[in-house]
Amino acid sequence: MKAVTVKQLKDELKHCDPSKLMELCLRLAKFKKENKELLTYLLFEAENETLYISTVKEEITDQFSQINKKNYYFIKKGIRKVLTNTKKFIRYSKNTETEIELLLHFCKELRTFKPSVIRHLAMNNLYYRQMDMIKKAVSKLHEDLQYDYNLELEKLII
Repeated sequence: MKAVTVKQLKDELKHCDPSKLMELCLRLAKFKKENKELLTYLLFEAENETLYISTVKEEITDQFSQINKKNYYFIKKGIRKVLTNTKKFIRYSKNTETEIELLLHFCKELRTFKPSVIRHLAMNNLYYRQMDMIKKAVSKLHEDLQYDYNLELEKLII
């Protein structure tokens, strides 16, 4: 079965009654964890972005503390998993400030992670890619916010 375009879905959803829409949303939520997480964000957490950011930061910190430190292979794999989850939470919000805050927190955690992985080439490249993404996102913000975030970025540059 081939999926239709988003525009076709949007046009079809315009013609649905509210009870059918609710049924479709609940059915979507049953199939994938990400769908359920997105609905949770949209219904409960979208109004209070600062609480959402602090909750996600705590989760990132917790995930870093649970990384298996037996060897660099497991460390690298764990860090990439944390980054994937961070990107997922950023996708839910679609807010530039949220993206910057979460990526800054990820980079701070990566920088303070013990044993240090910054000397490891792959992790060093990952770190600087995230820094570049932060710089790109900061350039989209108002000048005052750019200044504040650039000060924080300077603290993270190795």
